[in-house]
Amino acid sequence: MKARFIFSAATLAVAFSLAAHSANLPSAQTVDGITFLSGGVGHEEASALKAEAKNYPLSLVFTAGPRHAFVSEVKVTIKDKAGKVVLDSTSDGPIMLVKLPAGEYRIDAVQGDASLQRKVHVAAQGGKQVAFHWRTA
Repeated sequence: MKARFIFSAATLAVAFSLAAHSANLPSAQTVDGITFLSGGVGHEEASALKAEAKNYPLSLVFTAGPRHAFVSEVKVTIKDKAGKVVLDSTSDGPIMLVKLPAGEYRIDAVQGDASLQRKVHVAAQGGKQVAFHWRTA
């Protein structure tokens, strides 16, 4: 009897933890068949997005300045190997998680007047993190 109670309490604790994690995630958006999350403003939302990153093949992080401060409102354009735009959106926060098919991509990120580009290979299993850092905030 006692063992069942401990198991039930542990199960309940995990369920509450998962519910809290989900509550802190921004809503997923889908544009032209590409699903993404963006946000990370505040410690709880950033932690929830970092935990959720394992479910997304591509994770983008945006920082600026000498202290690597998180930045938001970054315009993100992702093109496939053929140069076709597969995602054109603005990140609501310093973290953007993107579900892309495996392949080669070019990512353009614009913060203010400054633009940065990265070429990236996204594997089928995912887990690719790409950092964009602007020297000035």
